[in-house]
Amino acid sequence: MKKILLLCAAFAFVVTTAQAQDLPTNPEAGKCYVRCTTPDIYETQTVQIQKTPAYKKLAVVPAQYEQVTERVLVKEASKRLKVIPATYKTETVSYVKSTSGSSLRVVPASFGNDTETIEVKSAYAQWELGAPAPDCASSNPDDCRYWCYKGYPAEYETVSVRTLASDASVSTTPGGSANGTYTKRVVDQPARVVEEEIPAEYATITKTVLVKDATTTEETVPATFSTVSKEVLKQKGGLTTWREVECALVEYQALPINWNLGSATLTNEAKGIIDTRLMPLLAQNPGVKLEIASHTDSRGNNSNNQALSERRAQSVANYLISKGVNSSLLVANGFGERKLKNRCADGVSCTERQHAQNRRTEFRLINN
Repeated sequence: MKKILLLCAAFAFVVTTAQAQDLPTNPEAGKCYVRCTTPDIYETQTVQIQKTPAYKKLAVVPAQYEQVTERVLVKEASKRLKVIPATYKTETVSYVKSTSGSSLRVVPASFGNDTETIEVKSAYAQWELGAPAPDCASSNPDDCRYWCYKGYPAEYETVSVRTLASDASVSTTPGGSANGTYTKRVVDQPARVVEEEIPAEYATITKTVLVKDATTTEETVPATFSTVSKEVLKQKGGLTTWREVECALVEYQALPINWNLGSATLTNEAKGIIDTRLMPLLAQNPGVKLEIASHTDSRGNNSNNQALSERRAQSVANYLISKGVNSSLLVANGFGERKLKNRCADGVSCTERQHAQNRRTEFRLINN
């Protein structure tokens, strides 16, 4: 977006600059100018368009049917096998009913009495010191004594003992057995299988059969046409001249619209403000481009605030277009919470009135 030209410099400087940058000729010091374009000129033409093409419409002629009866097999013939059980007769069978084992008798061992002499101490000999000699001249009492190697006989003891007369033995007596009988049934005639025939079964059914298949009939539906109006570019607009405007109009001016919370829909009151503030301004400055800028306060999500401000600015632009303003002369910008007018940023405690200063919609004239 080009900057608005504010001509407050000396006349000679402005003329020199105008020649270099295609600026207004003969500007006056202290005045403000905007560059205007002539809008595109359209003319309305009517054309006939085909709304629906011609086409064929087909109608279906249903098929024809009739009902017939038919005898059908519902159960095939088969065979059945009949089992004739076996017959039995009774027989008597002998068997050993019980048997007994041999009887055993134990004959204990018998003993007798006897004696036996045993040596309880063996014969032995040992040296023994005798009495001192009476004529010994030594004062040592162990002197003048003699040693004798004395033998002693063995010692015996007689004890009573029992001797085995006959060892223990077993006498065996053979056992006997008892016989019995029982009866059992034995096959007299074995079982056999007899085959029997089972006849088939039939039923009568009713069924629907096709007599004549379905067909179609053809009908041509003509095309339909409609006359519509369209705008055709007759003359292309473009840059024409510079226009002097009030200097205040090139700065942002408040458009006092009270938006509903979270809404970008224009109320009737808001539309009335646009009709009285912007429509006359555009009518007095034909070809001048208008910027609509919308802002929010810092409360809420940044991306949501940005999107909301853009929708609100576009709502104002769309309303102006619906009133006949050329869309090429309108610029709708949303700034969200990026351009706060006071200190009320995220995390700062502010009053509702302070937040309201940031919730605003503004406008200004800008260069094309």
